[in-house]
Amino acid sequence: QVQVVESGGGLVQAGDSLRLSCAVSGRTFSRYAMGWFRQAPGKEREFVAAISWTGATTIYSDSVKGRFTISRDNGKNTMYLQMNSLKPEDTAVYYCAAGSYGRITDDYNYWGQGTQVTVSS
Repeated sequence: QVQVVESGGGLVQAGDSLRLSCAVSGRTFSRYAMGWFRQAPGKEREFVAAISWTGATTIYSDSVKGRFTISRDNGKNTMYLQMNSLKPEDTAVYYCAAGSYGRITDDYNYWGQGTQVTVSS
């Protein structure tokens, strides 16, 4: 059984930065690629970023490329999402997921409960 827990969400102003963390326990963290997704009210869950199990490769959605950085520390079983230059349209519940490396929700087997990020204008 794999447990995935996000933290670090909150209320910030446009232009601010925020760092999300995702802690994974229960199985060998380094076996999994990791991803971040987000879901705004009334919208489908969308891909944000993913990182391979080694951390050597990353992919981003066009909407966050250049502003967000995904990283992982396999020694701490933790993944991060550094979010800079936040915009009101980044407001959503952010979900961490563990599984295969990819852009779609079906690539991932294990999901956290989500953490709310709200960006005010």
